Amino acid sequence: MEIKIQSVHFDATSQLQSFIEKKVSKLEKYCDEIISAEVVLRVVKPETALNKEASIKILVPKADDIYSQKIADTFEEAIDNVVDALAKQLQKKKEKSNCK
Repeated sequence: MEIKIQSVHFDATSQLQSFIEKKVSKLEKYCDEIISAEVVLRVVKPETALNKEASIKILVPKADDIYSQKIADTFEEAIDNVVDALAKQLQKKKEKSNCK
């Protein structure tokens, strides 16, 4: 699976990027046909608590794209929440037998 990380108006640290790659790659256990994952990180204005937004779009052949977006205090927390939501969506899709 190819993982593309895009950070809007800031540079993501290598530590954050490796965290994202580790978390997103775990989604392959739910569906091994995932082609790629597009991760978008942005800081929501105004600068308050809960201003880190993460969204992930997963491309699966012969199926609609799977997408989730969450906002949290930190990017790590937002990524955790998004990956959990995507895992649930992938499990549902697996039950409908689109994934192996």
